[in-house]
Amino acid sequence: MNGSPAGFRLTPVSFDEIPGWRDDDPSPLFAGLQACRRYVRSVKPYRTGSLGLSCDDLMPLLDKAEEVAIQSGEVARRFFEIECQPFRIDQTEGKAGLVTAFYEPEVAVSSTRDGEYLHPFYRRPPDLVDIDQENRPADVDPSYRFGLLQDGVISIYPDRRVIDQGYLEGRNLEIAWAKSKVDVFFAHVQGAARLLYPDGTTKRITYDAKAGHPFSAIGKLLIERGEIEPSNISMQSIRSWLAQHPDQTDEVLWHNRSYIFFREAAVDDPELGPIAAAKVPLIAGRSLAVDRQIHTFGFPFFVRSEALTTIDAGKPFARLMLALDTGSAIVGPARGDIFTGSGDAAGELAGAVRNNADFYILVPKNAAVRYI
Repeated sequence: MNGSPAGFRLTPVSFDEIPGWRDDDPSPLFAGLQACRRYVRSVKPYRTGSLGLSCDDLMPLLDKAEEVAIQSGEVARRFFEIECQPFRIDQTEGKAGLVTAFYEPEVAVSSTRDGEYLHPFYRRPPDLVDIDQENRPADVDPSYRFGLLQDGVISIYPDRRVIDQGYLEGRNLEIAWAKSKVDVFFAHVQGAARLLYPDGTTKRITYDAKAGHPFSAIGKLLIERGEIEPSNISMQSIRSWLAQHPDQTDEVLWHNRSYIFFREAAVDDPELGPIAAAKVPLIAGRSLAVDRQIHTFGFPFFVRSEALTTIDAGKPFARLMLALDTGSAIVGPARGDIFTGSGDAAGELAGAVRNNADFYILVPKNAAVRYI
């Protein structure tokens, strides 16, 4: 018996038992491992998930990754083979794992509102407060991590519909204005965006907080209404439906009551993605959002999906990833969200990903003995 929580188990396997391991080149992960090490060493450790793997368990791997010279994919694989024990994540209900994808949209914006640029990206409002066990009102559901503070009393914050209808107007919270409310909505779903200004300036916005309401997928709503066939659901098909039904756009978008607030960030390196929840830049094709309640940031995961063939030129997806992010829709031990990059091409890749997948976590050998 191993030390994994109820609902799943970790099954030790050899690297040769992982389909696709020998064909992968995990060299790009080392920049992420080094960035995680700098953050943990200089700021603070990552929070330990319920699986029980901590930053203390991770640090020997991060320290050794700092020292090794990676000259090839074979050398990179050998590093992990020496330092880690792989475990397959088996859900006890027999369910397959699930992988989706996300990206950083590029949105044309203006710093001022005019007849063309009408839809704002907002900063976090000062009346939005964090909720925890210490200050949570009895009538606020435990899933809410943010609330409205007025006159010393915490309550539920207004949702997407109320905010869209002007709740925050006149407070000078606008970062920028976009042409399309649909572009703003999908930036909320992704949790980040690159903003393209008319003068050629590029800036970045990343997640800062949310209104607190749970995420509700509009794709699921459109399937339930019979508007889009389940086999055809994707970001592209949803966008197409919204474009064809402008009179129903608000109603559908308001179904997702969740509302995201952003903070501004520079684009220091166009090749790197936004700063993730792990406080390091996302690496396109190698960063994974995981369930933070279970897993701990910085750990490597090998993800293999026979059905996902759109990312690797028709071949089944099989890559070593680094757990650097999370999301409200990423729930479960074998659930991941792949960061595909920035811009339209990355969006095309991300929008169609929703596939069963096998998940393997690589545990440093110093900690692996607890799970065998």
